[in-house]
Amino acid sequence: MTEASAGVGAQPPDPIPTDQLHFAMPPKHASVEDERRYRKERLAAALRLFGRFGFEEGVAGHITARDPEFTDHFWVNPFGMSFKHITVGDLILVNHKGQVVQGRHHVNQAAFAIHSQIHRARPEVVAAAHSHSTYGRALSTLGELLEPITQDVCAFYQDHALFDDYTGVVVDEEEGRRIASALGPHKAVILRNHGLLTVGDSVDAAAWWFITMERSCQVQLAAKAAGKPVLIDPKSAEHTRDQLGNDLVAWINYQPLYQQITRSEPELLD
Repeated sequence: MTEASAGVGAQPPDPIPTDQLHFAMPPKHASVEDERRYRKERLAAALRLFGRFGFEEGVAGHITARDPEFTDHFWVNPFGMSFKHITVGDLILVNHKGQVVQGRHHVNQAAFAIHSQIHRARPEVVAAAHSHSTYGRALSTLGELLEPITQDVCAFYQDHALFDDYTGVVVDEEEGRRIASALGPHKAVILRNHGLLTVGDSVDAAAWWFITMERSCQVQLAAKAAGKPVLIDPKSAEHTRDQLGNDLVAWINYQPLYQQITRSEPELLD
């Protein structure tokens, strides 16, 4: 090999300016119609992902997205339809009384009872996600919070709560208000003997928090079954939460999943 062919003496390529590199950020929308379509597309995709990850349990589970114009209304998956089959056109719009105002399917009354009170108590919340996922349910039976044992779970450090009660299937507004009160200002709540619920300022954020929270439950259960996990110290856990625990970081983390589901199942956008 000659010096020329080996590149000896050649000038290295110049770095590309960072402002010329692509980095996805949440889009701005010119109209309420565009924002509505965007939220519905993200909602349908999130539901498909929940189906792909096995978060379904019969007819239980729901993700809601606040309508950008009628802010006391929210879009939600139809009652009795598989997460794996939902399209944008299947979504229904429900008002603050739990009445369907757009679409031809019933609403899950548990979805209304819980989510309507959360949306009412937290006007900044665009989306809320709840499902009977396996590891979330398993951890919920212990009546305990997630512990700071990994970098990822630190996103929830002192930013999730426990609803330490169980009275049966949630079908009334008062129980929904109690859950909303337990959630408080946090991004997530563990519903004892029930499962997980997460919120965010976008569908993407709420979905990501649920997915990573479910995985964190799995890790905690596995780690405690294997031995005694070493906790991350409070100062480091808090610092890591400040780095990873905001909704923008959640939105960014979610984008590879959104790309996967929309490229492999583009019909969900119909």
